[in-house]
Amino acid sequence: MLLLCNYYVTYRCNAYCNFCHFGEHEKFKKTPFADLEDYKNNVEQIAKLGVKFLDLTGGEPLLHPKISEMVKIAKVLKMQTSITTNGLLYHKHAEELAGNVNLLHFSLDSPDEDEHNKIRGVNCFQSVLKSLELAKSLGEYPDILFTVTNETYLKLPQMHDIARKKNLVLIVNPVFSYFGNPGLHEQAISFIEEYVDGKNDIYLNDAYLKLRKNGGNNIDKPLCKAVSRVIVISPNNEIILPCYHFANDKIKIDRPIKEIRKSEKISYYKKMEGRFDFCQGCTVNCYFEPSFAFPTNMYGIVSLSSKIKYGYHKLIKQKIVSKVSSLL
Repeated sequence: MLLLCNYYVTYRCNAYCNFCHFGEHEKFKKTPFADLEDYKNNVEQIAKLGVKFLDLTGGEPLLHPKISEMVKIAKVLKMQTSITTNGLLYHKHAEELAGNVNLLHFSLDSPDEDEHNKIRGVNCFQSVLKSLELAKSLGEYPDILFTVTNETYLKLPQMHDIARKKNLVLIVNPVFSYFGNPGLHEQAISFIEEYVDGKNDIYLNDAYLKLRKNGGNNIDKPLCKAVSRVIVISPNNEIILPCYHFANDKIKIDRPIKEIRKSEKISYYKKMEGRFDFCQGCTVNCYFEPSFAFPTNMYGIVSLSSKIKYGYHKLIKQKIVSKVSSLL
């Protein structure tokens, strides 16, 4: 069953992150923004198909001039939304986004300003810190998202300190082996695993590390559900198959999505999910998050416990912050 939509509202970006191909600005600068009417029609359709979670992504999603309207449309449909941003444009949309995004994540890649800005290829460290405070002042409860690499994993304790001082949850997002990145080495995985253990204000889906330690997806015993549980939609109004990161095929959304989902092409990609040669060793978080949504194997069980812990402690912190704010 479909659970998640990764909706690429734009491929454009205003940063040059060294672990992400969207930093190749020449390649994406002329790509379109998702059309608002197409978006509305598509989201209404996928909601009827059972999609509960909508990740508005990019590129930098806040570059889309209609992003606040997009989250409001999703809220009316009672969908859970998430946005991850580098913070550079948050101040322009903050008031209209407030109360309409379920999971608001601000990317911070190092506790050191110079290092973070070097990784991002643009001076945005202070923008993230200011955005966090602005979001909190508007009653939001954002997360700090730390994309951890082999060069930055030792900074995890310092990143944790920043999150604790701001009374926020730190999300540890292990970089995956794609876009020329080798993924995390064993030493980094061990360090992260040991540090995160027992810390309730850090969210790490432990299934990610288990998957990496076991060599990633095995095409003979595939774990990926990138087609059956995820629908990926491009700014060009296309369904991308089998996933964005290994886009092999596209289907123009020129007829009802329900009809497209019953097509022979979708059936083929469902049958082949996790079985293509390029699926061997895959650890792309975007698709294993929903793939491990149900406790049908050890990864699902580990993933579920991580999610429950995150949800519970985020809610507790949020209530505490709200109570303190009401007394001020």
